[in-house]
Amino acid sequence: MKFYFVRHGKTEWNLEGRYQGAQGDSALLPESYTDIHLLANFLSKVKIDHIYSSPIRRAYLTARTLADDLGGQIPVTTNPALKEFDLGLLEGQKFVDVEAQYPELIWAFRHDPSQYNAQVIQGESFLEVIARTNHFIQQLAQKATPTANYVIVSHGAALTAMIKSLLSVSLQDLRKDGGLSNTSLTTVETNDHGQTFQLLDWNNTSYLKRDLDQNDTI
Repeated sequence: MKFYFVRHGKTEWNLEGRYQGAQGDSALLPESYTDIHLLANFLSKVKIDHIYSSPIRRAYLTARTLADDLGGQIPVTTNPALKEFDLGLLEGQKFVDVEAQYPELIWAFRHDPSQYNAQVIQGESFLEVIARTNHFIQQLAQKATPTANYVIVSHGAALTAMIKSLLSVSLQDLRKDGGLSNTSLTTVETNDHGQTFQLLDWNNTSYLKRDLDQNDTI
């Protein structure tokens, strides 16, 4: 059973370097639709049973476009468990401004989640995000047939926390391999209905056939 985790296409706020959590949103860039089409080509030989998406518009449009590019027959279902971190006071603010105001908090968010104190910004903790996302994935794995293939469209920070915790990586090491790029694909497999997971591919963007910008990855 395989899970294909997709980070949504690049947005206006991604380009501008703004924090975009569960409460903030901005439009996909026109070129993001080209990226989604390239992802669809890459996945075209895989029989996808279902696409599950965060209900936030940038993720849902990525999921809907991907489903259409794959023939329009794959069901798409949204679930709030797949939302991005609630970033509280950071929503919509520029990275550079937030880093100046909360340097220790942002360092912890990006490098050592065990030291991240979400209460400072009235946001959501890593453990809270891990709890809701892992429960959703494990429930899917328990109910699915052994050969099911699911696409999960979500957000950079939430996906990193979700996937690494499913792989039993410790909280402090969740960010050791860095973040995920827009329209990237990370593939995980389970052979025991979600009791354990194995990483097959991390942050694959080879199909985009271009060099990534610094603001493509979080």
